[in-house]
Amino acid sequence: MICAGLDVGSRTIKLVTLDGNDLKSQVAATGANPLKRCRELIGDNGYRRLVVTGYGRHLVAPALGGEAISEIKAFALGSHHLFPGCRAVIDIGGQDCKVIRLSADGTVQKFEMNDRCAAGTGRFLEVTAATLEVPVGSLGNLALGATRQITLNSLCTVFAESEVVSLIGRGEETAAIALALHEAIAVRIAAMSKRVNIAGKTVFAGGAALNRCLGRLIAEKLAIEMVIPDSPQTVGALGAALLAREGD
Repeated sequence: MICAGLDVGSRTIKLVTLDGNDLKSQVAATGANPLKRCRELIGDNGYRRLVVTGYGRHLVAPALGGEAISEIKAFALGSHHLFPGCRAVIDIGGQDCKVIRLSADGTVQKFEMNDRCAAGTGRFLEVTAATLEVPVGSLGNLALGATRQITLNSLCTVFAESEVVSLIGRGEETAAIALALHEAIAVRIAAMSKRVNIAGKTVFAGGAALNRCLGRLIAEKLAIEMVIPDSPQTVGALGAALLAREGD
């Protein structure tokens, strides 16, 4: 029988299923009704065990007969499985970001999480990309093409949006503004990482890991070896699925 892991995020829901060594994954928009979307993803499949993580875990797990686990545990399990030598995880999601330090065996040693402010999250990029009239998926490549460097004065999403408008009005090039936005997030993540005292191979997970510019800037600021999974969005769901299989 198949075991499954769900990561119910604010922007997307990720499903990973394990049937022996056969792994399958799906990613879907969360929408206005995450429980309904989870039911659609799962369908009529008779999973032997379901483990749920993410911000919506306490809503979804009891409704679907699953077990809820923290995002910290899920990302630690998923990252250590993909990269057994990793010693840290940086996850930037739609509405939060987290930095996790791991022991050699993948146990969580220390972590820091920001889930109260959009600064340093995917939402920060979404809002400012909309102001620049650039698709958020193209923002990283745009930033990599900047020919000059400028600095944002605020990490607050609301104030940063206003500052972007001012920079546009001053005639600053769009690529330079995009780079400044990425720098602002990298500074925020680097500060969190230093408080957690991460070192060694670090897994960059979450949807923001698809942004090449962001990964490069964070790695440079921390002077770390950063690795990015083939499917960075599904690392948490993978961790949940692995735990489901362990308890099978």
